[in-house]
Amino acid sequence: MRHIISLLMENESGALSRVAGLFSARGYNIESLTVAPTEDPSLSRMTLVTSGSDEIIEQILKQLNKLIDVVKLEDLTQGAHIERELMLIKVEAATGSERDEVKRLSDIFRGRIIDVADNTYTIELTGSGDKQDAFIQALKEFQILETVRSGAMGIARGVKGLQ
Repeated sequence: MRHIISLLMENESGALSRVAGLFSARGYNIESLTVAPTEDPSLSRMTLVTSGSDEIIEQILKQLNKLIDVVKLEDLTQGAHIERELMLIKVEAATGSERDEVKRLSDIFRGRIIDVADNTYTIELTGSGDKQDAFIQALKEFQILETVRSGAMGIARGVKGLQ
């Protein structure tokens, strides 16, 4: 089963390496990983997505909790949460009708065209991974030149959170 684990950790060099090393040493896979400083510059928020049985996830959580840099962690999939992913996608659209169709598809999926060149559009799309997969599928008749995805980011719903 897929799990989104959110960690609040000290914003120090080597912290990310220790988390990645923990996964690598035990043969666990990280499907996606995002890290950025929080409103407190001494702390960073890490969101990682991994898969495994309940026993494996429990073991991962215990091992992560032992890391000195980890202040607090939570398996977001255990409760109500909001999940989003960011995608930047560059599509070749040379003719007027192609450009119109790519623009129309972008609008349907609530994407934003953030760069226009002679033969390309670069589109920003935020949403679930399924929404982004569907957008890529909708663009199958066009040449996709490049795709960049952030991986999942998540936050608990309501007042609950990592503090």
